[in-house]
Amino acid sequence: MKTASDAITQDLREAYLDLLKRTLTRSAFPETPYRPILATSSKAKSRLNHLIQAVLRLRGLELVHRSSTDPALRERGGDWPIEAETMIGLKRLGNLEHCIVGVLGDGVPGDLVETGVWRGGASIFMRGVLMAYGVKDRTVWAADSFEGLPRPDAGRYPADRGSLLHAESYLAVSLEQVKINFRRYGLLDDQVRFLKGWFRDTLPNAPVDQIAVLRLDGDLYESTMDALKHLYPKVSSGGYVIVDDYYSNETCRLAVTDYREFNGIEEPMVDIDQDAVYWQQKR
Repeated sequence: MKTASDAITQDLREAYLDLLKRTLTRSAFPETPYRPILATSSKAKSRLNHLIQAVLRLRGLELVHRSSTDPALRERGGDWPIEAETMIGLKRLGNLEHCIVGVLGDGVPGDLVETGVWRGGASIFMRGVLMAYGVKDRTVWAADSFEGLPRPDAGRYPADRGSLLHAESYLAVSLEQVKINFRRYGLLDDQVRFLKGWFRDTLPNAPVDQIAVLRLDGDLYESTMDALKHLYPKVSSGGYVIVDDYYSNETCRLAVTDYREFNGIEEPMVDIDQDAVYWQQKR
């Protein structure tokens, strides 16, 4: 039987996690985005803009204009934030909370793992949920190269041919910066572990025994397949698998489809939003 004290504790827990979600996404404190000024309708002005941009970048500067943040885009993770620690939006953070609270309530054994952490927002939220529920015996594992995405290996993974994500410097966030972001929220402690390096090198021997929640955010076929191949067998019965890029990235979707078909995985996938899906492991 729940007491008044229990109800207050739950209210405080939910208020903290709601604030954490809205802060990590900057939904509570909207950013003022600055967007690069690129081409114009005039070819002469376009060439001039590009020349000015090139000169400014040599000096570490950039020509930009100000625009407003779209709350609807931020909620569904539809933009790339300037300052926020995560770009996955409120809906996907809400799903992550649902999965973690579910395994805690059901006593599903295992740690929480994210492959592809960017600025660390979703992993920070994982640790925040454990803290809010007073959980001391589970670890958050944050796996990333902390150097951006790998160059496509078209010989082994033809689906990744032509991808230019490895050239996107915006996606490369250092391990030190991610640790700074954890500290910003008071959530960097011995219940957080980092696996630095390419997934093909770090995940085969990752020192994780059991996984209760596995969140995949690797974009590419290679990154998604490496995570599934080496970590999915460690997902406990009753645990959850979340795929961030299922609808937004065809190569990621193909990797999930291939892995599920090859391994006879029949648990139904559930849509989270326009990009992501999840399923519960029932074996």
